[in-house]
Amino acid sequence: MASADDNTPERISEAEHAVMEALWTRSPMTASQVCEDVCQKRDWSLATVKTLLSRLVAKNAVATTPDGRRFLYSPLLARADYAGTESRRLVDRLFGGRAAPLFAQLAEAEALSDDDLAEMEALLKELRK
Repeated sequence: MASADDNTPERISEAEHAVMEALWTRSPMTASQVCEDVCQKRDWSLATVKTLLSRLVAKNAVATTPDGRRFLYSPLLARADYAGTESRRLVDRLFGGRAAPLFAQLAEAEALSDDDLAEMEALLKELRK
């Protein structure tokens, strides 16, 4: 859980992230609709999806709206905000808070395409203005 002096949201597990991806793609959705998107790919049941949705609601990542006898689920956490938080956590945890070693690691692993490099160069030029 996030501490009082830390405004980052509580960590979302890989399984919870799969549910968030479904909700970021299309929302609001019922638990059954989320299950239609993720259950077959991951060999999950509706009960599993409901458990994950409950966890995400408890983490304030997802909101619920009553809709008759069911609930509609919508993300409270934007995909871009989540990506930013997770990127910062990765850089902090693996690279001591410095982004340059991350890019060096990706370059050494040949994980960057020419398009990636061009995009990074353009971003760097924009940041230096």
